[in-house]
Amino acid sequence: MQSQNSCLTQCKQPAIPLAPARLEDKQWIDRILRLENAPSADFCFTNILIWDDRFRQQVAPLGDRLAFKLMSDNVPFYAFPVGQGDLTPVIEALTQDAAAYGVPLEIRGILEKHRGELEAAFPGQFDFALAPDSFDYVYEIEKLVTLAGKKLHAKRNHINRFLENNPVWSFEPITVRTLPACALMSCEWSHQHQNQVSFYNEIDALRKTFDNFDALGLEGGLLRLENRVIAFTIGEQLNSDTYIIHFEKAFSHIQGAYPLINREFARYIHETHPHIRYINREEDMGIESLQKAKRSYYPDLMLEKYTAVRRNP
Repeated sequence: MQSQNSCLTQCKQPAIPLAPARLEDKQWIDRILRLENAPSADFCFTNILIWDDRFRQQVAPLGDRLAFKLMSDNVPFYAFPVGQGDLTPVIEALTQDAAAYGVPLEIRGILEKHRGELEAAFPGQFDFALAPDSFDYVYEIEKLVTLAGKKLHAKRNHINRFLENNPVWSFEPITVRTLPACALMSCEWSHQHQNQVSFYNEIDALRKTFDNFDALGLEGGLLRLENRVIAFTIGEQLNSDTYIIHFEKAFSHIQGAYPLINREFARYIHETHPHIRYINREEDMGIESLQKAKRSYYPDLMLEKYTAVRRNP
């Protein structure tokens, strides 16, 4: 017997012409995202594309807004339809799409600004709840460049130990030529972390990142120790004043490798993008090790996000 969710998936009649995101969609999606200028990691074309296998993400333009559906256990949820223009018909279309699955409209990753827009357009029709596991960690770039102050004393110490123990090291920007060396390092890194909950989804997302590095307009940096890649990081400009870090990998048994790649890439961003004020290091997904690592840099802002569920009429 088919499960209810399976039946709903097969029998639904789509209310919006949603389709899986493709690399060819980058131009029109980026245009809408620039209109929004949101500081959230959720509104970045790279994240839409590379995490497709995990969330089976689908997109469609609705005027100057982005309809964006994700799936979890064959049940849909949606991102806030960022962009410009009348919000009401877009929300009604998403509500109809969710109803085809027999579920109420659920929108995740809502920023405070979006919450206000929803309340203004649909007063009292949505229930909101904070979603702490999805809060983005945001840092002033100057702090990551200098690591100044008592709170970051431990980071400076780890870097100093690295420099003392490893006199022959270098940092360089990632290019298409050096991507294979980063991929090789990531394979070695992956063998050490196969017990992590999100491991396989992340490896697939990283593979897509390597495959589409130039087409996505990504940047990165790597550390070499005696000509061997021991750490790398990949990111891009997110909005007018914020840079986003998608991946940061280092061999944890090499003391100082993580804080050094973090600092060196922050310096690179500061030099090549002098208008950038903040670095968004994305969410921790409730993973304890990620929480500890990201909190150890003392974020200047935890970008709060809500989940909203539309009440039955």
